[in-house]
Amino acid sequence: MQLPSAKPTLLYLDIGSLARGEVIRLFFKNAGVEFDDVGYQYDDTWSTTSAELKEKALSVTGQVPVLVYEGKVLTLHLPILTYLARELGEYDGNANLEKYLLDAVGDVYNDCLGNITDRFRNEFVPKYYNILATSYAKQEGPYLLGERITYPDFVIYQSIDNDPQIGTLPAILPELLARFKTAFEARPRVAPYLDSRCR
Repeated sequence: MQLPSAKPTLLYLDIGSLARGEVIRLFFKNAGVEFDDVGYQYDDTWSTTSAELKEKALSVTGQVPVLVYEGKVLTLHLPILTYLARELGEYDGNANLEKYLLDAVGDVYNDCLGNITDRFRNEFVPKYYNILATSYAKQEGPYLLGERITYPDFVIYQSIDNDPQIGTLPAILPELLARFKTAFEARPRVAPYLDSRCR
């Protein structure tokens, strides 16, 4: 599957598999979309790089991820995913109620992007995963809309994948989300990418 025109370019931090830019990489890998991947160092040079991104009109805020596609500059990972899903004509809800559910789960995910404190780790994160499990229980398959993967599945997977690395994954992941994680990691184009990431 390919986007209708030129190869997109992803601008993100060179921080491995962590955080928001990786969600877009996973999406592209799963969709079989070729893209250029530009990584910036996240060190004492970042403030200069961030200022340059603003100066070049590549990021209004100076933050990444940024996707450059067909002369457009797209920012913020969830809106980028939504845009890509609609551009590809896949990974989105078919009916308005399905689209609502995807947006709602995306909002729940966004609410979980907070400061890592003991209270956040011990109180908020377990509630977050239980809310997600309730949403995933509404359909029969491993994904939010059952057997069909959609754009919020990528951010939820990234959240589950990142949380052990930053020390916020609860001791017990709800069974439905563990099943989702297994299914996601077994996807034919995702599995080799995850494998290569571990090296």
